Amino acid sequence: MTAVPHESPSRPAPVAVPLWGWLIAVLGIVVLYLVAHDNGAVLAQAGGLAHEFFHDARHALGVPCH
Repeated sequence: MTAVPHESPSRPAPVAVPLWGWLIAVLGIVVLYLVAHDNGAVLAQAGGLAHEFFHDARHALGVPCH
């Protein structure tokens, strides 16, 4: 009987993420920051309408801001 050499577990193939995938991920992180943590530091300069939109979105998501 011949011994079968021990095979090491193979690594999974790397996943190629397209550039648009990375851009969407970064955009999502920026929007999450603006909604959850900004509290007007960035959005106050963008105007009242943008600030109020994100302020209302913050309340809709249940993030405390007051």
